[in-house]
Amino acid sequence: MLNPNNREAILITRTSIPRLAGDVPWLTRPQMEEVDRAMVDDFGIPILQMMDQAGRNLAFLAVERFWGGKPSSPNVLIVAGPGGNGGGALSGGGRLLEMGVNVAVTLTSPAGRFTPEASHFLVALEERDVPVEPLDKVDIEMFDLVVDGILGYSLIGDPREPAATLINRINDSLTPVLSNDLPSGIEATSGRVGTPVINADATLTIALPKQGVRELEAMPHVGDLYLGDINVPPELYEQSFPGMGSINPFTQEQVVQIW
Repeated sequence: MLNPNNREAILITRTSIPRLAGDVPWLTRPQMEEVDRAMVDDFGIPILQMMDQAGRNLAFLAVERFWGGKPSSPNVLIVAGPGGNGGGALSGGGRLLEMGVNVAVTLTSPAGRFTPEASHFLVALEERDVPVEPLDKVDIEMFDLVVDGILGYSLIGDPREPAATLINRINDSLTPVLSNDLPSGIEATSGRVGTPVINADATLTIALPKQGVRELEAMPHVGDLYLGDINVPPELYEQSFPGMGSINPFTQEQVVQIW
């Protein structure tokens, strides 16, 4: 296990992940909702497949960004909400297990309230004997990394309990944070920063970046910003963003760095 109190040593690790070349659209919440809807309804891509791809890229980035691609049995805490954001984080937990990482989970809602897709990945972890730590008792500082899958792009307003208390506990710890899609507490369209908000060290935004994360109020909470592929069909982008030309930021890698 790495030293969970040696935050600076962990944070100096960087990656050889390529930079984003060219421009891409920055999406509002309604635009991302339309991308998700079109992928399922118009292109027949299952939600489970999208979550699994998001989790694969999240695990890859965690290992590359925080351990230079060579993890030495680190301990990672997956903090998952009941929706798609939590499902992607839980999928990432399964991928991290395959990479030799020790994984534990804590949930912001009872498991019975999770969407069927998020439940799928939670059950898969439980079947592999991954511990599910009680929300009010988990010792965050005993972990080398927190994966933030608490709240996604649908958030409007401030985080509610018990997520709010958990966000404050994560921020008060010495443990680095990787956020899934955007730090929990930031509104995807406006960039409004809620009370509280996750202070991420790195964020993997999914499909296309969310407009709110580049607002001045939000940027200090985002950390290093990466973009992850979930195999959005090029035709969908052409349909949704006419005049942008071909949109494919993933010509070489499935994860690219924006800043």
